[in-house]
Amino acid sequence: MSGIDYSGLMPLETALAHLLALAESAPIVEAERVALADADGRVLAEPLIAGLDLPPWANSAMDGYVLCLADWSGEPLVVSQRILAGTAPEALQSGTCARIFTGAPLPAGADTVEMQEHVEVGEDGRVRFSEPLRLGQNVRPQGQETRVGDSVLPAGTRLGPIEMGLAASLGAAELLVRRRPRVAVLSTGDELIEPGQSLGPGQIYNSNRSLLIAWLRRLGCAVVDGGILADDLELTRTALAALSDVDLILSTGGVSVGEADFLGEALREEGELTFWKLAIKPGKPLTCGHFRGVPVIGLPGNPASSLVTFGLLARPYLLRRLGVQRVEPLGFQVPAGFAWSKPGKRREYLRARLEGGRVVPYPNQSSGVLRSAAWAEGLAELLEGQTLEEGDSLRFIPLSEILG
Repeated sequence: MSGIDYSGLMPLETALAHLLALAESAPIVEAERVALADADGRVLAEPLIAGLDLPPWANSAMDGYVLCLADWSGEPLVVSQRILAGTAPEALQSGTCARIFTGAPLPAGADTVEMQEHVEVGEDGRVRFSEPLRLGQNVRPQGQETRVGDSVLPAGTRLGPIEMGLAASLGAAELLVRRRPRVAVLSTGDELIEPGQSLGPGQIYNSNRSLLIAWLRRLGCAVVDGGILADDLELTRTALAALSDVDLILSTGGVSVGEADFLGEALREEGELTFWKLAIKPGKPLTCGHFRGVPVIGLPGNPASSLVTFGLLARPYLLRRLGVQRVEPLGFQVPAGFAWSKPGKRREYLRARLEGGRVVPYPNQSSGVLRSAAWAEGLAELLEGQTLEEGDSLRFIPLSEILG
């Protein structure tokens, strides 16, 4: 990481590129086999290969009647059998049709299904087709979705309900997934205490711990709660040394060039402090380094800053270590429901929501106001030097893109 200008501000893209490069240099390759029901949120360690055709046999896409189109010249047909889903039909008798239901296998010799709405059944039970027929209509052919040997999901896929449903459709009862990343969460600052304790003079409750631990668990991480670091160099060293078996130390607050920067001092003495000033708002003071070989990411102490920097930087880093390729959140352009007349030197991420199809920011954008994020539905991105008139387009990143 040499060559970084510590006196300047690092663009978000540069910081993300450095973090992703670090992640790729230390991939989590260990894997475990888990039951399909326990695979939600995990990352595939190997491709999901189809072991059967889907569907395994041609079947009907409609409730209706099935026939061999070449064997029919327009005359009413006798219904020779009734075929329900989950049954094995007999071969279709020449010159007849069969009653068939959605999902039921086509009988041998049949190739076309007409929906029941286009069929007239006479008093003698014979079936007349009222619309022109097309070969293969309303038939789901064997292997339409997958063929044996197809790579259905690549390694590095993060599993969700849809992917789990797809695996189930292929009969996969277990999946090989990357092991859970082990992440230690540390908070710094003598002013912090945990909820449930009585506030003393100058003290505040530690909101970042609850925010990050819940978020990490959503990402499928195993969390080690490192508690609050005392403002003491030796105690800081001891606390960091006890975390030698984790994949990442994630801290909030306390890394600067100030006299009470004990976390930063410990990193500089027994590891590396890579960068710590970013051209974004909120979230300028972010650090990256390692302590005795264990990667460390230090987030800002203000809760809104922690939220933005974790979502845009630390989250992609963790996912990339698991082999996930698409790690940046999706955003979309929407019109602004506000004006912005003061261009900033840093990129700003406003906690905002959509009202009437337009982005509206929370009135108080202070980095210490977490309530703004609870009110918001996403982050509105203001580029460096950008001004806005109401109705101008800007990028909106839904919180659902970064929280899961």
